[in-house]
Amino acid sequence: MAEKLRVNPILCTGHGLCAELLPEQIATDEWGYPILSGTPVPKGLRKLARRAVNDCPALALMLVGDR
Repeated sequence: MAEKLRVNPILCTGHGLCAELLPEQIATDEWGYPILSGTPVPKGLRKLARRAVNDCPALALMLVGDR
């Protein structure tokens, strides 16, 4: 199953750690908030995506199944 990254904008505080851990899928805006690619996470990046989700200091990043 394909998985995509999602961010909860209410919880996100703009640390930017997710973009540092997964720059292939996440960029940041001028304030440090994530801009997600919106594409499914490639199989080769899923381990890094899970790390970015687990290391998010605000618990705002999620990896969800693509419907």
